Amino acid sequence: MPWLRRLLFAIGCLVCGVAAAQSIATPNFADQHQRLTKPDLASRERIRFLTSTDFPPFSFLDVRGRLGGFNVDLVRAICDELGLSDRCQIEAMPFDQLVPALLSGQGDAIIAGIAMTPVNHAQLAFTEPYFRYPARFVTRRDHGLAEPLAVSLRGRKVAVVDGSAHAAMLASFFPDAVAVAFPDRARALEAMTAGAADAFFGDGVGLSFWLASSAAGDCCAFAGGPFLSDRYLGEGQAIAVAPDDRDLVQAFDYAIVQAVEHKRMSELLLRYFPISAF
Repeated sequence: MPWLRRLLFAIGCLVCGVAAAQSIATPNFADQHQRLTKPDLASRERIRFLTSTDFPPFSFLDVRGRLGGFNVDLVRAICDELGLSDRCQIEAMPFDQLVPALLSGQGDAIIAGIAMTPVNHAQLAFTEPYFRYPARFVTRRDHGLAEPLAVSLRGRKVAVVDGSAHAAMLASFFPDAVAVAFPDRARALEAMTAGAADAFFGDGVGLSFWLASSAAGDCCAFAGGPFLSDRYLGEGQAIAVAPDDRDLVQAFDYAIVQAVEHKRMSELLLRYFPISAF
């Protein structure tokens, strides 16, 4: 998502201040009802996490060239919950090298948004998802949508990106809305802000950054939602490990549940999202 990378660097560290000043929803996807016991990883000399640098706000290089992001800080929280902070390492490399590096023993885990596709499930083991991508509606502030949206959207024009998963999701979830397809997100948003469409439907993460940007100019806001769908949007983000390393999967699932319980996951969402995607 090149546009998101440019936007992140444009707002830089201001994200933290803006986020802290707002009251935003902070969902936690880890199942707090799981009865997980703290695993014993005393025999592991180190745990090497692999990530990429081009996936903001989850992982990126800051203005000083240091690795940072939601996933990077989540690694720190996981290692702290496991009592292994002194044995955890994180290394960045090009995204297309991550899986080969893991499978060749150059790392123990990947935290970089590896899609949980059938192909990847066949060669990797995954934790439970710790983040899911929501779809959201955005409208102009003076033309919001009332609940229930299924009623409000009847016959209303909704801008979408042509051929996108969100276009297919709109057709399935809101068949009475009138989809107006555009070749890219920028033109779809322009149509919505100009009044040629009543709303835009797309990726909530990207839209949260757009709403906070000068490009949006405080014109718009989320309406309804969020909407989640494994079928259209995938299962979200999880940590990938070698297929035979189930102990590490269990350890990470335990640590993430603990991070949620101790409010550390909420702190990360507040830190890295200027306006909640949820």
